[in-house]
Amino acid sequence: MNLLEVNNLKVHFPVKHGMFSRARESVKAVDDVSFSIAPGETVGLVGESGCGKTTLGRAIVRLVDPTSGSILLNGEDITRMGGSTLRARRRKFQMIFQDPYGSLNPRMTVEQIVGEALDIHKLTDSKSARRKRITELLQAVGLDSVYAQRYPHEFSGGQRQRIGIARALAVEPELIICDEPVSALDVSVQAQIINLLRDLQQQHGLAYLFIAHDLAVVEHISHRVLVMYLGKIVEASEAKALIGDPQHPYTQALISAIPEIDPETKRKRIILPGDVPSPIHPPSGCPFHPRCPIAQLPKCKDEFPALREVKKDVFASCHFAGTKIAK
Repeated sequence: MNLLEVNNLKVHFPVKHGMFSRARESVKAVDDVSFSIAPGETVGLVGESGCGKTTLGRAIVRLVDPTSGSILLNGEDITRMGGSTLRARRRKFQMIFQDPYGSLNPRMTVEQIVGEALDIHKLTDSKSARRKRITELLQAVGLDSVYAQRYPHEFSGGQRQRIGIARALAVEPELIICDEPVSALDVSVQAQIINLLRDLQQQHGLAYLFIAHDLAVVEHISHRVLVMYLGKIVEASEAKALIGDPQHPYTQALISAIPEIDPETKRKRIILPGDVPSPIHPPSGCPFHPRCPIAQLPKCKDEFPALREVKKDVFASCHFAGTKIAK
């Protein structure tokens, strides 16, 4: 049984052109997305800025209300929950945010930040038990207990992100949405946080949805990878298969941007023409066709390519999946 199942999820934001006008258009931030995550699995989610990755993550933890579709956590549809019922279920899923500077309350000490979740869910029955639990959480993420009385501004970016991870761990979740947790950090610190997340996953059996725009980072931590473009999943497969033999032309372009250490194996960069289309007025047919080097008209312009299995356990939303872009 899957821990998380997302079915035909849509998140559309109404657009008004005046204070008193009615919304006649909408931003299709997430448009008919389906996928699943097994217990203890890491699923990477990649794509350009503005493709809907963060909105999808926030919808899963109900920080954004879906327009339609379902989100099943352990078989329960959390899109139909609210109030105290949803609050109780939040113990099972948490989120680590992209900005370690903005995601922590500057007026609260580390003890207050990490202990807030313990208080809300009444997970400790005394002050001494609460203090002991906070110490355990800080040590679990590589921080000394003496930091508990300090404020966020006294820490580096990597240390702040560790505090955010400790806060997420406080309620013993089964699923953590990691929204670009290392993109604001130095490269050396990124590796430390990635290794910490992997260690915590092994210790606690955590499942991750790891959102990032850097495919090299995603390949390192993920079991499977989803590629998102303009609110839709355009490719899905195991991480090694996706990097080694990408089927969708958009994925090929993303992989071509991964830096190579060995100059002898340097990839030729694939430069996509134009800009990402507006999610208010997405292109007809295949949403990628205006920028696609292998698009064939009128088929790609008129017919939407459903996400289909093109190889064993490899899914792509492309009429000509597997066709390589000429170097």
